[in-house]
Amino acid sequence: MTKQPAHIVVIGGGYVGLYTAHRLQRRLRRELRRGDVVITMVSPEPYMTYQPFLPEAAAGSISPRHVVVPLRRVLARCRFVPGEAIAVDPARRTVTVRTLAAQESDGEPLRLTYDELVVAPGSISRTLPIPGLAEHGIGFKAVEEAIGLRNHVLEQLDIASSTRDTAVRDAALTFVFVGGGYAGVEALAELEDMGRFACRYYHNIRPDEQKWILVEATDRILPEVGEQMGVHALRELRGRNIDVRLATRLESCEDRVATLSDGTRHPTRTLVWTAGAKPNPVLREFGVPLDEHGRVRCTAALRVEGVDHVWSAGDAAAVPDLTAADPGATCSPNAQHAVRQARRLAENLVARLRGKPPTDYRHSYAGSVASLGLHKGVARIYGRNLKGYPAWFVHRVYHLSRVPTTNRKARVLAEWTLAGLFKREIVSLGSLEHPRAEFELAAGTGRHPEDT
Repeated sequence: MTKQPAHIVVIGGGYVGLYTAHRLQRRLRRELRRGDVVITMVSPEPYMTYQPFLPEAAAGSISPRHVVVPLRRVLARCRFVPGEAIAVDPARRTVTVRTLAAQESDGEPLRLTYDELVVAPGSISRTLPIPGLAEHGIGFKAVEEAIGLRNHVLEQLDIASSTRDTAVRDAALTFVFVGGGYAGVEALAELEDMGRFACRYYHNIRPDEQKWILVEATDRILPEVGEQMGVHALRELRGRNIDVRLATRLESCEDRVATLSDGTRHPTRTLVWTAGAKPNPVLREFGVPLDEHGRVRCTAALRVEGVDHVWSAGDAAAVPDLTAADPGATCSPNAQHAVRQARRLAENLVARLRGKPPTDYRHSYAGSVASLGLHKGVARIYGRNLKGYPAWFVHRVYHLSRVPTTNRKARVLAEWTLAGLFKREIVSLGSLEHPRAEFELAAGTGRHPEDT
């Protein structure tokens, strides 16, 4: 009787999913070659987004294609199933997947059986029921959002330069960002850099006419880099005439007016929401125990509590922090933990297949880095504070080292090198978001739009 290969299913193509599968295909290459093991990746997108590069992609410092990692290419020894996992039955060890084909034709979902399952669907933006947010807010978690935001900001400069209506002009030149963490601060800083640079090509817009506002509900920004560097970042942003509102909340953005809890109102055509993330709600359909925040309860070995053959890590998992003073503390949901946990998870899966015990996840804190625009940044590395160009350089070196595959690293490094020799490209390609608009207009009227 032919022995069935061990089937490892990985749900999610983000940090944990990609790094786990990538390490597994390296560590199990002999087993994969012999057919003793099969690894299947389930993801709705055929790529992983390296989110720390999104601010640079939005500012035009790096090409969008280098912000994403193609899963089929990097995971060449794995089977890739494009679709969304919608249910898990741990008792029967099955995963129900709504594939892209099923979505197109309303067909039956695909059911996969597994021997070991990695649950890593990641997180989604954490929004609040703020009036007008759903209609006018712009997120910043996906490469499409980053490129859309870049196009949008440049379009606002075009609107401002082509109108005599003071109200329209002021609203177009007002940019409001909500959230003072990594995503909000880095996105605002990079785009403010780009906006100021772009003004040299608009004869009737001065850089100081642009109004950039950062809204943060707590009393500090960038808490991850430490209090001292957070204060420096705040001073740096305000020194660039960026209006940072601490201990302030967005109460409404109806009718394209951002109303803040301090009583101020700011007409704006740009509101970027980066105020945190939450675990993917699909976890509720996976039959796994969740904590009060909706994360999967895990052991330090990255096994799901009380569920055999199921593992988890990253944003979706509540993993005990064995290095914390508080015995009940869990690891922060950030990229640094996700990458390290993925490596440990892969090693534990290999140990499981080879009949060895798993190892608990422990980490040593290396530090945090943040960019504040081109050649500017803050960092706290092994207890030492850095700022300005050194911090920005460390930021780039660190994230380059974390990009999967040597090929991808070389591409990013080459583009950074070329960007240092040439000026930014300041052009909006907003039509990319609606590529058929011109054709639809032509087909509907029977003539080319330029003929109207």
